Amino acid sequence: MGIFDFFRRAKPVRRRSFAGAQPGRLFSDFNPMTRSSDAELRPALRSLRNRCRELARNNEYVRRYLGLMRINVVGAQGVGLQVRARNEGGDLDGPGNQIIENAWKAWGKRGIPTADGRLSFADAQRLVIETLCRDGEVLVRLIRGYSGNKDRFAVEFIEADLLDEELNTKVSNGNSVRMGVEVDEYGKAVAYHLLRQHPGDHEFANAYGNKHIRVPAAQMLHIFCAERPHQTRGIPPLAASITALKMLHGYREAELVAARVAASKMGFITSPDGEGYTGDDLLDTHAPVMSADPGSFEQLPAGMDIKMFDPTHPTTAFAEFHKSILRGIASSLGVSYAALASDLENVNYSSIRQGALDERDFYKTMQAFVIEHFIEPVFGAWLESAMSFSDLPLPVSKYEKFADAAVWRPRGFSWIDPLKEVRANVEAIQNGLLSMQDVVGNYGMDVEDVFEAVERESELAKRYGISLAFQPFGTTAAAEPQVDD
Repeated sequence: MGIFDFFRRAKPVRRRSFAGAQPGRLFSDFNPMTRSSDAELRPALRSLRNRCRELARNNEYVRRYLGLMRINVVGAQGVGLQVRARNEGGDLDGPGNQIIENAWKAWGKRGIPTADGRLSFADAQRLVIETLCRDGEVLVRLIRGYSGNKDRFAVEFIEADLLDEELNTKVSNGNSVRMGVEVDEYGKAVAYHLLRQHPGDHEFANAYGNKHIRVPAAQMLHIFCAERPHQTRGIPPLAASITALKMLHGYREAELVAARVAASKMGFITSPDGEGYTGDDLLDTHAPVMSADPGSFEQLPAGMDIKMFDPTHPTTAFAEFHKSILRGIASSLGVSYAALASDLENVNYSSIRQGALDERDFYKTMQAFVIEHFIEPVFGAWLESAMSFSDLPLPVSKYEKFADAAVWRPRGFSWIDPLKEVRANVEAIQNGLLSMQDVVGNYGMDVEDVFEAVERESELAKRYGISLAFQPFGTTAAAEPQVDD
């Protein structure tokens, strides 16, 4: 050290202003990396997808989660269509709207909308939400000019394995291919490079000479929830829960095996020299064993002693530990613990109502996502094809009029306490806070259909001479007395 070193000022230590950014042993297990979403996803995508599929096959809670998504997002009837196109005068085009609705309903019947002839359009919606929640992305090919139905249009579902995540290159037109998706300079998908065969079909590995087929983006729907800008492929929603699900399944299996061992009440007979006991039988031709009958006692030879093997499983902390882990998994997936575990043991009206409302907001968000990314594009492509090739008595020039007037009615949700909710809705309508469409829309219905059904039932009652005990939409206030001057 030189003599002038004492006069040099020490450099100030720069401290991070955020505690979460401080280095040290408490944060040593963090693995932060400044990488793009595609760079993080590419080496892990196939493994994540395969593990999620394995859990969907063999894990009871994952199967329950997928079932909850199918039931609550799509439901039994699927998302319904109501067309509200208007004429130039502003009144509803009733005949035209009805023609579109009837034709859409006919096209959506089983065997017509999909190219393989196996699904209805409601089945297709359920397949979309299940594939999205398991694989993280859905590929749907729009087949215009399809000869299998009169509307000349169908859809084809393509597994995500066929979109080659190992294909990453530059193409001659200046675009780049990222995990099988060809994008332009702005990151917009231009085309999809699909494998001609599934990579798991080993029997037909050499069936095709050309490995890939390029499909323009106009013919494909690539459905996934983007979590970061410039993200090209979808991330399975189960990704954050894979470790907990796998470890919980292994823990439950270990406790189950231990409980079976504990129920066996095994024991070991010992002696000072290890000899002298013959037993009732031999195990593996050399180890003597004795079978015990209930309520029986046997005298052991001199010098023999018995050591009991009596483990206590499952442990007393098993139930609470299991619930704690499962609550974290439910939070990650966006569903309630009570629904995922089918556990209503400790819930009350207030807690289950609040949990149901939060959960239903998540389901409604997913309903809107499926409508926007799958149903509306399919409807637009179908309507254009049906107006061009089918026998619809509507010209193609009216396409925008009806396409822009489509209103979608997803499944609704019944309330936990219907009486209270109905009374609240009636008061809201009477005070002008809600319309009747707002109320019936929560049940997945349309107010015009409700009015039509009420009118039809009233006419049917008159025809049979039946006096209804109630009159909807009638006056409920008492008549005011008339007073003479």
